Amino acid sequence: MFWSQSATAQHYSHRICKYLDHNTCHLVVHALVLSRLDYGNALLFGSTSSDLQRIQNWAAKLIHRAQKRDHATPYLQELHWLPIRERITFKIMVYIFKCLHGLAPGYLSSCLHLYHPARPSLRSASDATRLSVPNTRRHLHFASNRTFSHTAPKTWNALPKSVRNFDSTSTFKRSLKTQLFMH
Repeated sequence: MFWSQSATAQHYSHRICKYLDHNTCHLVVHALVLSRLDYGNALLFGSTSSDLQRIQNWAAKLIHRAQKRDHATPYLQELHWLPIRERITFKIMVYIFKCLHGLAPGYLSSCLHLYHPARPSLRSASDATRLSVPNTRRHLHFASNRTFSHTAPKTWNALPKSVRNFDSTSTFKRSLKTQLFMH
């Protein structure tokens, strides 16, 4: 379903964009292609997303009117677009940030718990933004590793403390995007 919608969007945007200037082409591609890539992509966290990455690469090349064989990375960087895997991570991190600051729905917030060490003298006790990673049973290991309650704390805790400590959503997003670009 997604692939056919995206292929249709690719077809029409390719036919339209050759008649448009750079900025208008960028808006058309964003409306027709990137909005589809971002819709529901958080469900793909932890999986391979090569098809989605291929579509994003094509979109970047279309905006810059690049050749089919050109490498897409410079175009993605110039457009300040994170690769698909990092886009998904960005989306998950923003959800976590909103959960921790009371800006997310209760069903998501209830999946996350702050880390409280058994021994308060540990170094990790001083980090108030650390999340507790739930234990998983061996036979459910693969399926449970992809749930929000399991992947969110692991991903959040891997962020530098300086990025996790922001109070403003916009400042957090800016810092997170910079961190993901450097990664």
